[in-house]
Amino acid sequence: MKAKVIVDNISDGNVKGEWGLCIFIEYKDKKILLDTGASGLFAENADIYGINLADVDMAVLSHAHFDHANGMEKFFQKNEKAKFYLQESAGENCYARKLIFPMYIGIPKGILQKYSDRIIYATGDYKLCDGVYLIPHKTSGLESVGKREKMYIHSGRTWKPDKFSHEQSLVFDTEKGLVIFNSCSHAGASIIINEVKSTFPDKQVYALIGGFHLHNKSEKEVRELAKKIRDTKVSYVCTGHCTGKKAYAVLQEELGDMLHQLHVGLSMEF
Repeated sequence: MKAKVIVDNISDGNVKGEWGLCIFIEYKDKKILLDTGASGLFAENADIYGINLADVDMAVLSHAHFDHANGMEKFFQKNEKAKFYLQESAGENCYARKLIFPMYIGIPKGILQKYSDRIIYATGDYKLCDGVYLIPHKTSGLESVGKREKMYIHSGRTWKPDKFSHEQSLVFDTEKGLVIFNSCSHAGASIIINEVKSTFPDKQVYALIGGFHLHNKSEKEVRELAKKIRDTKVSYVCTGHCTGKKAYAVLQEELGDMLHQLHVGLSMEF
């Protein structure tokens, strides 16, 4: 399995980055795109790296936030065949509440209807193809995370703390073990690892790749998370995007050589 980071916060020399994430993955004979960043930048970067988006076999949205979904229409324009996989609860309804004013942070309005023939909603543990799975959250009480992060789901006249049922892990079975991609890990990186471990009890989880949403966390919280990650016995951790520079530095102190920096242009092979 090979993975190439197309969009992340950290640029690759003259290849631009943005607050968002997009990763191109080759697994056996399949080409998979995870997320589309916060704009059409992912398509420009794909061209620079010689990646033909028209050849992508399937695309996955990690969760229903703009910095992962805003490039969806550009993808549909570049690729006429691939289905786009979302969790069944994903909708155009995610908001952040700053003070008293809600701010929309979700999927571009209208795109789910406009491209309904290209979108598939995954239910439960979903097999994309041999060795590739979409795993939803199975941990209760995650609405407390939404409340803490001031993230809400708006339905009709109702506002509810986001329990991140629209977030999913993209999991690959490799020779080294299971490799997990979870773009923002809102539920918590260690929780996500343990969810996948419980889903595949006969397999070893080798790696977790993605943002950890630590940019707004205290040093104490970051160190506590690092301990929990170590306790899972994973071997490889690669993070960036919403993790933040300060949190990454603390993770580096705690996790040492098992930690790697996500950035535009990074290539990984498992």
